[in-house]
Amino acid sequence: MQPIKIIYAEDDETLAYLTKDNLEQNKYEVTHCGDGKSCFETFKKERFDICILDIMLPKMDGFELATEIRKINSEIPIIFLSAKTLKEDRIKGLRLGADDYLVKPFSIEELLLKIEIFLKRSQKNTSFEKLIYTVGKYHFDSKNYLVFNESEKINLTQREAELLKLFLDNKNAVMKREQILTSLWGDDDYFMGRSLDVFISRLRKILANEKGISIENLHGIGFKFVCD
Repeated sequence: MQPIKIIYAEDDETLAYLTKDNLEQNKYEVTHCGDGKSCFETFKKERFDICILDIMLPKMDGFELATEIRKINSEIPIIFLSAKTLKEDRIKGLRLGADDYLVKPFSIEELLLKIEIFLKRSQKNTSFEKLIYTVGKYHFDSKNYLVFNESEKINLTQREAELLKLFLDNKNAVMKREQILTSLWGDDDYFMGRSLDVFISRLRKILANEKGISIENLHGIGFKFVCD
């Protein structure tokens, strides 16, 4: 079995050493980079399973780094680590394609749990699951996070794909907000709720021209994916 490879960008040497050491004690193979530019160059040359990125990096910040990584790989999970606590920073990171966001100081246990969740999802046996869906004029490849038709391809992040699959598996049914949050994140706290709103906004934009398809917001309850 191939080792799980993590690329980790952090310019704080002490924090980087402690985090890398803890991850390696948990059997992960970690490549640490001290700036965004070297991280991106390394990412282009090797195979990685997860990206853990600080935001305030020299030479190329984490937001720009995530944008460049997404151009190469739309599927790899990206976790931001940052001392920035403003919700605007969290939302910006998620809009750039990040899958999760931890605020410093974070616990190594929480980071390990999030890594484990991502790995379980990416390695989950999907042989008995429906993988290809029809959504209006599009097809949705849930395994490869791709919405496509004959003339267009739209790459989704892992979170976006999981959300769309959840909606399609429960189309025309009311889904409580906490049910969706627990299914995607295992939690329903305030910031995960804001993250969900970002992903729903993105899906609405993709499906905006599809007649008979909409994501209804049921105030105080949740959402309904309406599909004729």
